[in-house]
Amino acid sequence: MSIAKVSEITSTSTISFDDAVAQGIARAHKTLRNVKGAWISEQKVDCDDGRITAYRVSMKVTFVLTD
Repeated sequence: MSIAKVSEITSTSTISFDDAVAQGIARAHKTLRNVKGAWISEQKVDCDDGRITAYRVSMKVTFVLTD
């Protein structure tokens, strides 16, 4: 039997939502072991002068606990 835990994080990119997700997963992987997946709960954009300046995602990262 395995036990999983969920950690909620927010990640930002100036390129795209996909890049924000990739950066968030990469950063979570540095701190959390056994990252198995993520659920994107929210997407937002920052705007300035009618243009998108940043893409932001909130995600719940699932990782399996080890002994």
